[in-house]
Amino acid sequence: MDAVENSKSETMALGFSRMEDDSLVVRLAGTWKIGGELPSSDEVKRQLETAPPVRRVILDGRQVRDWDTVLLAFLTKLTDDCLRKKIQVEKKLLPRGVQRLMALALAVPEKKQADKGGGRKSFFVSVGESGISFVQSANEMLAFIGEAAVAFSKLLVGKARFRRSDFLVILQECGADALPIVSLISLLVGLILAFVGAVQLVMFGTEIYVANLVAIAMVRVMGAMMTGIIMAGRTGAAFAAQLGTMQMNEELDALTTLRISPMEFLVLPRMLALCLMMPLLCLYADFMGILGGLIVGLGMLDLNVAEYYFQTKASVGIDTLLIGLFHSAVFGVLVALAGCLRGIQCGRSASAVGRATTSAVVTGIVSIVVATAIITVVCNVLGI
Repeated sequence: MDAVENSKSETMALGFSRMEDDSLVVRLAGTWKIGGELPSSDEVKRQLETAPPVRRVILDGRQVRDWDTVLLAFLTKLTDDCLRKKIQVEKKLLPRGVQRLMALALAVPEKKQADKGGGRKSFFVSVGESGISFVQSANEMLAFIGEAAVAFSKLLVGKARFRRSDFLVILQECGADALPIVSLISLLVGLILAFVGAVQLVMFGTEIYVANLVAIAMVRVMGAMMTGIIMAGRTGAAFAAQLGTMQMNEELDALTTLRISPMEFLVLPRMLALCLMMPLLCLYADFMGILGGLIVGLGMLDLNVAEYYFQTKASVGIDTLLIGLFHSAVFGVLVALAGCLRGIQCGRSASAVGRATTSAVVTGIVSIVVATAIITVVCNVLGI
């Protein structure tokens, strides 16, 4: 075991010694920093190619006085050369800082097809991945709904923890701040329903029934549905963006560390606020829709206010009103759940927040349409 000094410089030193078990000891000494003369790598390659073949390389850095990225670059290149030759590399004698940085550098191997976009997946692979993703999403959604139910049960017994001031602010955002857009959309929907109905009813001389058409459609379904879609695009997206930003900034992790449930502190007040405000917004949307039908009746069909009022009153019963309010309460729960779920599932990047917001709107609208179909079928079966 003769030590041979192969290369020296003013600040860096490199030496080799061969062991009886075909191991090569690479000794590093001196100061390995930028600005010094780096030892030649030709001698390292020559030592690795000598006979008998080297089976193990031992990196000995106990004599290194100071170092920076120069040493890391040299050792990383040497390690790569050894791995390509299937030579075992032992780093136990290197400084601890060097060992940790090399472990990080070699932890994730470079993707050979990273800039080629990868291969095209087969049809069955795509179907399988989609199925697995769907099952995982369903499990996460069920778990989230279960946690929300537990948080609501804690609220009923007075053990839920959230700030009342935040709840009041969310109430205002979900209620009063949404009145302008709800007013505009509901009024236009009432106008559209009246116009479409008038085109057909005038042909039979029954234009007075435009009031029935608008009143029943708005109070039973359309008022709640349009309000739900508006809130999905407005409030549901806001919930997803708020919680997604908190997830990105690790604020949710901080709450968990402080033993504060994000479900109780953040999700529960948003669900309550939207569930309370949706029926009120639905009533307001019904009124604005009927007002839109009245405008068409007065301006296009030569009806007077009294006729329109009494016809509307006769066509809308308490059961129709309760069905519409039930729709709105269900839509409030669905929009809040969709927005909060996508926000909590958000990744830790700005693009992930955008995807979570988009997903919250899509999920909310789809849930509203599906819920409307289910409730309508159930009401028809029950005869109400």
